[in-house]
Amino acid sequence: MITRNHFNISLFIALLVHIAGVIGIAFFNRSFFVAMTPVNLLLMFFLLTWNEMSVNRQWLIFLAVAFFTGFVTEIIGVNTGWLFGHYAYGSLLGPKLLGVPFLIGINWFCIVYCSLQLVLNWIPALKAQWMGASLFAAFFATLFDWMMEPVAMVLGYWQWEKGVIPLYNYVCWFFISLLLSMIYFRISLFQKNAFAIPLLMIQFLFFLVLRILIG
Repeated sequence: MITRNHFNISLFIALLVHIAGVIGIAFFNRSFFVAMTPVNLLLMFFLLTWNEMSVNRQWLIFLAVAFFTGFVTEIIGVNTGWLFGHYAYGSLLGPKLLGVPFLIGINWFCIVYCSLQLVLNWIPALKAQWMGASLFAAFFATLFDWMMEPVAMVLGYWQWEKGVIPLYNYVCWFFISLLLSMIYFRISLFQKNAFAIPLLMIQFLFFLVLRILIG
């Protein structure tokens, strides 16, 4: 059973971790704090799950689909350049398969799922308009990636060919996020996660502040 304490504890931890991360990366030991990124991503995924009203069959299906889709499209991108463009992951995000860290699949799920929660809670009328809601969710997910990309390069999460982020990357992000959002509506996963929107906002601000300070 989800209680108010779940949300309060999760919000406190997320704020603490990301504020400490900004201060540590910008002003103290960058390498140490950047190396903690996998722990941060897994912790946020745990907190998001902890605040889920029901980890039911539909939720698990969407988790699996988002993880697999994100992971496979990244494998295609890294190894061929056909999706996203020409880029390569560093070693900071943990174990990899075919050049892609396993955590990237989790990252795809969290970004798209939180973007969907944002749309359905901020614009509830779109709940009955699945295409419109999917388009908005894909836009927010792509906006998040746009904010994250320059910081990720500076921190060494991944590198783009010639150091240039191609527009094609954002086009792919939009359409893959759109596909995942449409699948979300297809399996009728409409339960509310109170932590999803604050988490998305905290992470967005995390990259925004770092983009100003070090980007």
